[in-house]
Amino acid sequence: MITAGDFRNGVTFDMDGQVFQIIEFLHVKPGKGAAFVRTKIKNVISGSVIERTFNPTDKFPTAFVERREMEYLYNEDELYYFMDQETYETTPIEADKLGESFRFVKENTMVKVLSYKGSVFGVEPPAFIELEITHTEPGIKGDTATNVTKPATVETGAELRVPLFINEGDRIRVDTRTGEYMERA
Repeated sequence: MITAGDFRNGVTFDMDGQVFQIIEFLHVKPGKGAAFVRTKIKNVISGSVIERTFNPTDKFPTAFVERREMEYLYNEDELYYFMDQETYETTPIEADKLGESFRFVKENTMVKVLSYKGSVFGVEPPAFIELEITHTEPGIKGDTATNVTKPATVETGAELRVPLFINEGDRIRVDTRTGEYMERA
């Protein structure tokens, strides 16, 4: 059992016969009245996202989600193929189950495939990935105000903002959770 006061990002729980995963949470303690937990939760089977508030003492059964380490092989139209490292079986997963952070994952990268009772509902990429810059405009000399960034495209086709000193061909480290540039690799 888990209480709403123990909610954290990524926690899965069972509510009304459905399995939900916490996307965002906020513990609110107003000056007047009782404390509550404001959440944004995702139904892991249907993919729908709802906002809901809970009393911190509300209890829910924990849903056990299987996280299997798999290698991303390739994609074909709307299907992405992953290989289990133990059994060497390939598993196709639809593009809509991959999530926003998957745009930074390149082929032959190890990821965690999330499933509940045999039904795959998501893919968790590594927190940091090294990628090569394939296109970016050169930085303008003298344009050095604090935190000046420019758009750049990485080898997976994803776009992000990088500092002015980054050039084409440079390898950078990207935080897949936020989609932000971290450092040069």
